Amino acid sequence: MIGALIALALAYRAPPETAALKPGPDVEVAERHCLACHSADYITTQPPKVAAGFWQASVTKMVAVFGAPIPANDQAKIVAYLNAAYREP
Repeated sequence: MIGALIALALAYRAPPETAALKPGPDVEVAERHCLACHSADYITTQPPKVAAGFWQASVTKMVAVFGAPIPANDQAKIVAYLNAAYREP
């Protein structure tokens, strides 16, 4: 007979943030929503020459797939911020 396994909840503390988002219009909106779930490194390490719709698709994925509770007006602000700060022409 196989015994039952018991799962124990573990306390977890994320390591200190080592990156910061670039300054710009609506950076605080991106910080409030994006950094609630992942580090700034997730954003700052993306390739700089991404396609025009990359950041829109990323924000849409965070909401539709991962369930990020970002209001539509803040989604637009985040996309505009990310395109201005992290997308090279």
